[in-house]
Amino acid sequence: MLTVTECEDPVTGEGDARLRAVVELAQAMAAAHTPRESAHAAAQGVRQALGGSFAAISKWERELGKLRVLVNIGELAEGEEEFPEDESYPVHEFPEIVGFLHEQWAGGGEPSAWVETAEGGPGPGGSPPGRAGAGRGGSGNQQRVAALRRRGRGCCVVAPIVLHGRAWGELYVARRTGEPVFGRADADFASVLAAVTAAGIAQTERLAEARRLAFTDALTGLANRRAVDMRLDEALELHRTDEAVVSLVVCDLNGLKLVNDSRGHAVGDRLLERFGSVLSLCGAMLPGTLAARLGGDEFCLLAVGPPADEVVKVAGELCERAGELDLGEGVAVGVASTGDPIGPVRSARRLFRLADAAQYKAKAARSGEPVVAGRHGGRDDPVVRLADAPDRRPGPERRRFRR
Repeated sequence: MLTVTECEDPVTGEGDARLRAVVELAQAMAAAHTPRESAHAAAQGVRQALGGSFAAISKWERELGKLRVLVNIGELAEGEEEFPEDESYPVHEFPEIVGFLHEQWAGGGEPSAWVETAEGGPGPGGSPPGRAGAGRGGSGNQQRVAALRRRGRGCCVVAPIVLHGRAWGELYVARRTGEPVFGRADADFASVLAAVTAAGIAQTERLAEARRLAFTDALTGLANRRAVDMRLDEALELHRTDEAVVSLVVCDLNGLKLVNDSRGHAVGDRLLERFGSVLSLCGAMLPGTLAARLGGDEFCLLAVGPPADEVVKVAGELCERAGELDLGEGVAVGVASTGDPIGPVRSARRLFRLADAAQYKAKAARSGEPVVAGRHGGRDDPVVRLADAPDRRPGPERRRFRR
């Protein structure tokens, strides 16, 4: 691995400045909390460190065979966006990315950066791996050369970003036409910056995965109760400030205990997974809806924005599809929505109690349709009265509703 000292420019003696740039890049990436923030911090840091007018971070999406641009920083050319929705390039147009592992590392070397120029040949920083002819007067990557000319850039330095022993993507920094061409010291320094970038991206991806697991049910892949609590608090704040309609659909999967007792827990888990897929499908009918497993055989949908009637319609679809599963005995579904006459909803606890009470009524009646709070008498609705009554120990007619 190259060090910053080894990357010092012999003409300018920029070692101290480059050391500071490395420290600043590492600090900026450590402060990033999401992959998007991490890519932005990397592109901004490497552009400043290398004195470029433009920088980009791209990721190699192996399954699609594309280099996808995550972020563009600096002087953007026509058609470029800071966070492009779909700027990607086929990997076969940039074979050096694919060739890193086989052409360089197989011989015990390390991935290194190189320079391309708008004139069509490699700069003083050398040629890409896997193109031996390029280093002896051959042409550079024609796609990159054409892009440099089209966008008014005179040269670029490209460095592979390597995670877990394989190419993850690339770091790209360019200078305007007429500015000094990147040299060998710049290319070496870009390799160091790419290594720092890789470490930062790896840390961000670990944090993102940890956050994902913290809010995801391991069996079904749906959100978990913690995620519902957070989203519901945010939704009710929107309800208070903007009068957004917030609806909660609570589901209790019927027959899970019988399946577990008669056919084993592996089959019971399959029922939970299959119902989770049905719930996800139905939730997708309401844009932005969160589908979650609360625990055991209890699930929910949390919708923010759609009218109550649309939510009830989807809840009916959920009942129908759950009844068609070849395992279990359908589902008991209760709905509570601020769009119905259920009285003021000032807390997540109250909306949960209303949906829970509606689901209890549906289960007790063995209803094949959802029970909706507030649609049979407003505050005198039996579901609303049940939810608002003091808690008692579970008995023949009552249960303790969730808090």
